[in-house]
Amino acid sequence: MNLTTDTIASHNADRVARHRQLLAPWTDSVEQTETIIEKLVAFQIAIPSWALGTGGTRFGRFPGGGEPRNLEEKISDVGLLHALNRASGAISLHIPWDIPQDPKAIRQLADSYGLAFDAVNSNTFQDQPDQQESYKFGSLQHVDRAVRQQAIDHNIDVIRHGVDLGSKSLTVWLSDGSSFPGQLNFRKAFERTLGGLQDIYAALPDDWKMFVEYKAFEPNFYSTTVGDWGSSYLYASKLGPKAYTLVDLGHHLPNANIEQIVAILLMEGKLGGFHFNDSKYGDDDLTAGSIKPYQLFLIFNELVGGMDARGMNHATDLGWMIDASHNVKDPLEDLLQSVEAIQLAYAQALLVDRDALEAARDANDVVQAQELLQDAFRTDVRPLAAEARRRAGGALHPLALYRNLNIRDQLIQERGAKSIATGL
Repeated sequence: MNLTTDTIASHNADRVARHRQLLAPWTDSVEQTETIIEKLVAFQIAIPSWALGTGGTRFGRFPGGGEPRNLEEKISDVGLLHALNRASGAISLHIPWDIPQDPKAIRQLADSYGLAFDAVNSNTFQDQPDQQESYKFGSLQHVDRAVRQQAIDHNIDVIRHGVDLGSKSLTVWLSDGSSFPGQLNFRKAFERTLGGLQDIYAALPDDWKMFVEYKAFEPNFYSTTVGDWGSSYLYASKLGPKAYTLVDLGHHLPNANIEQIVAILLMEGKLGGFHFNDSKYGDDDLTAGSIKPYQLFLIFNELVGGMDARGMNHATDLGWMIDASHNVKDPLEDLLQSVEAIQLAYAQALLVDRDALEAARDANDVVQAQELLQDAFRTDVRPLAAEARRRAGGALHPLALYRNLNIRDQLIQERGAKSIATGL
């Protein structure tokens, strides 16, 4: 469905007086206000095509109805999100779940919603009905050369689809690993995987990036061939300057210091991007900022400091994407919540007085360093995010407008109560 500018303008008109009251302290007295708002307007977070339907667990899936039945409807849903928040200006496709049958028409459709195509994602963790070889015992790590070649060819095919759509990056996540001791020769698995990644890397266009994603566990629980940021960094370093590590916030063991990982990867010039979500026990893929909002802020604190130190553009030099699974929520509502949580953490990190923080560190003033960070984190920056949305043509309160318009009910009427998103 299309959301008109008149509908958004009417929504904002009813709320703008209250919004100006909340924004006034910022515009009257905070020096960084205009800079932060401008950075928020420029900051876009890609929506993955697979997050537009209801997720599930190993035990069940409970679709909510009105889910997008094809790629065109997925693009429409992301276009709706972007119209609401003006911060979701890209879509990331998963191949073969979302193969564009007519790339030119798909690009035109995305362009009509103001959307670009972010990283394309390959899939060697499932067997597809038409494939000859099975990935049951791995893909690029597999002992059988035919299986490895099938996985290589698939990734190269994904690159071709991405080129047709105007994408500039490939994300490779491998479920390769082992479930029992003795099942796998770790050294040989690493070497075989590296060889496959090198073949894929050789097929990258000159202006593309390869993101090597890692995951601590699942579906294999004894070992994972790309199991942590160190192994991903090792692969990326061996592959070459177009290869980077991709950090998924849920792909860590409990209590991992993700902000330190981010700082080191940035320092080495090997941080490629993010999959944003939240987790409590493992790879929960929960709404970003719903469990550990302070950690999300601390990650952005390192991002802002590290990117500024390298002279990087916050909006374009890293890949920003959500990767969440919505088991009990309306997926579109969940995505609206995640995008705003990311914006708020980013804005809070921009508030940190970095000169004062460095002075506290140099003086070993642990208390003052903590005070500076927590002061920024405890600052309510929601008026700044709302103002950025308003200036960009979005809704002051996207979730409220979504609910007021009963959009999910409209989607159910259009698509049916039992529609299931492709790939799920």
